[in-house]
Amino acid sequence: MAITHLKRGKPDTLRIEEHTQVRSVVEGILSDIEMRGDAAIRELSAKFDKYMPESFRLSEGDIDALMNRVSPRDIADIKFAQAQVRNFAQAQRNSIKDIEVETLPG
Repeated sequence: MAITHLKRGKPDTLRIEEHTQVRSVVEGILSDIEMRGDAAIRELSAKFDKYMPESFRLSEGDIDALMNRVSPRDIADIKFAQAQVRNFAQAQRNSIKDIEVETLPG
């Protein structure tokens, strides 16, 4: 029985070229943000999200209003995920021991 492929992946050379292009774009964006800060963020927000607020800083009232739109189930799920990440990180941190080794005399 012959194998029939419905879809094949891109050739490695094309994938590598695309990854290189993506890396270049991302590095350029990060460099621009590093050099121009908030001005670059504002331009990117307008370009990609069509979002142009007067300020990106949310007030306490804005935060409260947004939090009220999140379902109790979603809040519980987020808190559960946070606890799992914290527990794992703490266990990992607890497993790291300080050592002192003298590789050569003196």
